[in-house]
Amino acid sequence: MAGDQLARVPLGSTGMMVPPIAIGCAQIGDMPEAFAYGVSEEDAFATVRAALASPLDYIDTAALYGDGESERRIGIVLRELGGLPKNAIIQTKQGRDPQTNDYSGETVKRRFERSLESLGVGKVHVCYLHDAEWTSFEEAMAPGGPISVLKSFQEQGAIDFLGVASGPVSLEIQYVETGIFDCLITHNRYTLLNRNGLPAHVAAKKRGMAVLNAAPYGSGMLAKGPDAYARYAYQQASDEMIAITRQIQDICGRHGVPLAAAALQFSMRDPLIDVTIVGMSKPERLQQTIDLATHPISDSVWEELATLPSFDEDPELSRFKDAPWLKST
Repeated sequence: MAGDQLARVPLGSTGMMVPPIAIGCAQIGDMPEAFAYGVSEEDAFATVRAALASPLDYIDTAALYGDGESERRIGIVLRELGGLPKNAIIQTKQGRDPQTNDYSGETVKRRFERSLESLGVGKVHVCYLHDAEWTSFEEAMAPGGPISVLKSFQEQGAIDFLGVASGPVSLEIQYVETGIFDCLITHNRYTLLNRNGLPAHVAAKKRGMAVLNAAPYGSGMLAKGPDAYARYAYQQASDEMIAITRQIQDICGRHGVPLAAAALQFSMRDPLIDVTIVGMSKPERLQQTIDLATHPISDSVWEELATLPSFDEDPELSRFKDAPWLKST
């Protein structure tokens, strides 16, 4: 049974076979402002080594994570190993310069070149347009703009497939409908607490795109519980979210199911989702994640969980209060 749950799956229409869980490397970029804790180099290196030696050899990073620190740390391990191991997958994301918020094509070009250098690779399997809410759709699509630059790198062989990984679901759908992209990532928008990402997942699947769902734990609360970590989508969770999470925790507790197992498998069991991206910062999380992914959960648990309310509002709107797309609404 465990083998079936962890068997490699098609990544949309790309032709690639990948693990159903990817290792999210935002935390190893050492971003205490987002996660309320830091990650040492030693833990970061050990986590990447463990991932690449496990069945979950799918690395997900971004130029934005620690403003290059995540990629740098991954690259040190890849050089130590003599390159990316056979059959392992690596993907990154490109967008704004966090120091200036500039999202021009030139910035994306410069940062992607830095990514390849930091990672020590000649190409990545997938590169995503990242957090496009920090620019306009028109500017992103313009000649010489970010998408044009990424397509140019794809034509040069430095990117196999293109993806989009933005925040607001309506914006994600707008990019999906261009037909340019092969993969879609939603984050913090399809969990036990909300289903906001569903319309984007449906739109992507209709086009044969791969769907990746990141942050099934809502950046931590659905793994550690609200008493240990009352944060959702990288910010303080609302009282309402904390209350619902306690109800989820109670249901799981009565059935002997770890909260994190229910949160992870909620994403993994959805037929619209190909890959679930789970952030990790310590090597022991690899086996823990495998155990959570394969923990038995009865239908009665899912039936009880389905009776709880979910949150319709976008969980991160306040985080993007200065974004251009919000100023025009």
